[in-house]
Amino acid sequence: MAVTLKSWLLEASRQLQEAGQENARQEAEMLLCQQLQKNTAYLFAWPELTLTPIQQEQLASWLQQRLDGRPLAWILGAWEFWGLRLEVSPATLIPRADTECLVEQALSLGEAPALRVMDLGTGTGALALALKKERPGWQVEAVDFQPAAVTLARKNARQLELDVRIWQSDWWQSVPPGDYDLILSNPPYIHPDDPHLLQGDVRFEPQTALVGGDDGLEAYRKLLSGIEQRLKPGGWLLVEQGYDQAEAVAELFARAGLVEISGFQDYAGQPRITQGRRPKV
Repeated sequence: MAVTLKSWLLEASRQLQEAGQENARQEAEMLLCQQLQKNTAYLFAWPELTLTPIQQEQLASWLQQRLDGRPLAWILGAWEFWGLRLEVSPATLIPRADTECLVEQALSLGEAPALRVMDLGTGTGALALALKKERPGWQVEAVDFQPAAVTLARKNARQLELDVRIWQSDWWQSVPPGDYDLILSNPPYIHPDDPHLLQGDVRFEPQTALVGGDDGLEAYRKLLSGIEQRLKPGGWLLVEQGYDQAEAVAELFARAGLVEISGFQDYAGQPRITQGRRPKV
């Protein structure tokens, strides 16, 4: 029996919806576009196009993986962040749309032509690459503890032709004292007992990129421990945090001697970003 694009979309959407996927139709379209190497407009233009047996077999495998809960980004092999197509892997956190708020806030701090920027715990390179895209004159650097993440971030930088220096470091361990104008991070911040760790895509992602120690705040303490030696006077620190951690993170910022501490919400209206500044001399 011939399987058309339209009929496959309808059936895949139905199965995904029954499995509890909120964006069932969109996910089905993304799988089909990946298989055909076409955009969604093509699906609407050629709904009666027939899939080959090989295409059907591959799509059936991808659909089953998604029904089993495997993250869609891993099945597709790439995910979009800030308009950039980033390769992803099980070694890193999948970039989230809410993290784009961190990019927006960093860009809002000014358009100085030659800032020096550090992205701590870069993962896929999402934050660093987004900033370099928007501010080509900035000297953007990034580190990650996981060698596989460093390899992936470097690959994304090469493919996007963005000049970002990326190397391996356990937080500040391999980052010499310097004079960064801006340091930002989306560190592990989930409490180990948080029930969300057992839900959705998070079940499959690396715990080292998610869990922030016994209280969810360990990564912030490590990050702040190196600020005095690396953030220049007047420089800014921006971090993402959990919706219920804004007060605790702001307190850690204050203890570290940062000033002008403020918070910002994500697209859902939840407290998501804390910003602070090292006092000017």
